[in-house]
Amino acid sequence: MDSFSTLIRTASHEQHVEAETSTFMSDLLGGRLGVDAYARYTEQLWFVYEALESAADRLAADPVAGPFIRPQLMRLASLERDLAHLRGPGWRAGLTALPATEEYAARVRECADQWPAGYVAHHYTRYLGDLSGGQIIRDKAERTWGFARKGDGVRFYVFEEIGNPAAFKREYRELLDGIRADDLEKQRVVAECKRAFALNTGVFRALGEEFPLSA
Repeated sequence: MDSFSTLIRTASHEQHVEAETSTFMSDLLGGRLGVDAYARYTEQLWFVYEALESAADRLAADPVAGPFIRPQLMRLASLERDLAHLRGPGWRAGLTALPATEEYAARVRECADQWPAGYVAHHYTRYLGDLSGGQIIRDKAERTWGFARKGDGVRFYVFEEIGNPAAFKREYRELLDGIRADDLEKQRVVAECKRAFALNTGVFRALGEEFPLSA
């Protein structure tokens, strides 16, 4: 029988591909959109990670979610440095969430408050994605908009405290395999992973509408 981490990965594969190949992401990574679109995307990430990380301290002692709360994953401070670089020192004043982003962040909060195993689903889809595909985004952003390598503008993608990402991901998957949940609960977690990817795709869709490529 497949391990739970394998189950999650295969079950959400379709949504994962859909999120990665969204028109907005393809246009952004293809260098067809300006740095403003990248900054807007970074702003949306702030709302999602604020929801994820504002709950971290509270969930650290939780038997289900607690083992996944790792300080070396935290992204909010890096995002804020990137936003200061992209938008200037007054970045907070102009920070607005798209309705799709509000929906995503609200779901993360809801899980954090009421369903720790569901929070793990969102934690997994975000942080493991950042450690993997996020590196492609960083590389493209550095080359497209001339950010310093691993510097301001792309710090969100730089996990300075994780020396060996492959080993870290392996350890994370082992935590998933050992999650304190019965089979029914695991199925619910898999469904929440799919929902997380769908919410993420919704944000990309909204960004695509905001930054259409002129025909």
